[in-house]
Amino acid sequence: MLPSASGTARAALGRWRSHRDRRWRRVPQIRVHPGTGAPTVYYLVPDVDTPHGGVRVAYRHVDLLNDLGVRAAVLHAAPGFRATWFPNATRVVDHGSLRFCADDLLVVPEVYGPSMHTIDPEARVLVFNQGAYLTFDALDLEDTRPGSPYGEIGRLEGIMTVSRDSAHLLSLSFPDVPIHIARPVVDGGLFHPGPPPDRRAFAFTVTRRGPERNQVLHMLRALGVDWDPVPLTGMSELQMAETLRETPLFVSFSDRDGFGLPPAEAMASGCYVVGYPGGGGEEFFDPGYCSPVRSTAELVTELQRVMGLPLPELAAVGRRASAAVLQRYDEDGLRDDLVRIFAPLTAMR
Repeated sequence: MLPSASGTARAALGRWRSHRDRRWRRVPQIRVHPGTGAPTVYYLVPDVDTPHGGVRVAYRHVDLLNDLGVRAAVLHAAPGFRATWFPNATRVVDHGSLRFCADDLLVVPEVYGPSMHTIDPEARVLVFNQGAYLTFDALDLEDTRPGSPYGEIGRLEGIMTVSRDSAHLLSLSFPDVPIHIARPVVDGGLFHPGPPPDRRAFAFTVTRRGPERNQVLHMLRALGVDWDPVPLTGMSELQMAETLRETPLFVSFSDRDGFGLPPAEAMASGCYVVGYPGGGGEEFFDPGYCSPVRSTAELVTELQRVMGLPLPELAAVGRRASAAVLQRYDEDGLRDDLVRIFAPLTAMR
């Protein structure tokens, strides 16, 4: 039976998207020059200027490393490119002006996995895997070797990740590679509690568990729940923080997340969080100040219970969650992590 015209068009669109995805994931060709004795850390970052947590994290790392006396820069492909969706004065260089030396360190995010085998074998590489559950998503099992995507990197110094859950998963996948944790930072200057909310509303992000989210919203409506849904989409960091401060409840649809920044930011803002830890969130989804769940039925049942509590009670628990998250995921803690990881990697060789 011949494929329909619509089926042929969908297949062609799928091939185009796959080709575009492979092109986007290519590590730029970097020539390695002789060492200088003064290594620089270069964080390779995609030329993406829409809100993307991984980009924000890389920029923060570079700022902190420079503050600590370690020479570092963000590496973009296009001349003059810089992320503009958050304020920054981060040191940025482009591929065309880069002079990469043998004692420099290239930090490569996991999204470039399919092309990491093309990196010059003389380049020192630290993989920055913020999405451990996505490590193999772009790899075909039949077309890759055991140990891919990192096994063919000539000078792999280790893998850096963002949570204990991710570190464990990566250690099972790459048992012979050093694994380091650099904790995420929840910006307490931006995400913090405000006056106790008086609005019966629940916030959520729209990037995970789409079909289940749709089912849950329909179930809540069928149950006569009179709380307003607030999707967090199309917002700047500032707008998101302001919205979370005004919303007493956050529903976490986290799924296969290396850390799960949205529920952590919601807790920091004083929200009571109900939902899925999603993997990385296991380390901060403490039942003492939130409600982790494992199924759709459990999620809806717990939402019904929590939505029946007085708003001041939710706000009080939310403030406890905020204190715990902001104390654990701050810049001082990340500085300690970066010193532990980069001091031995940037010592003169």
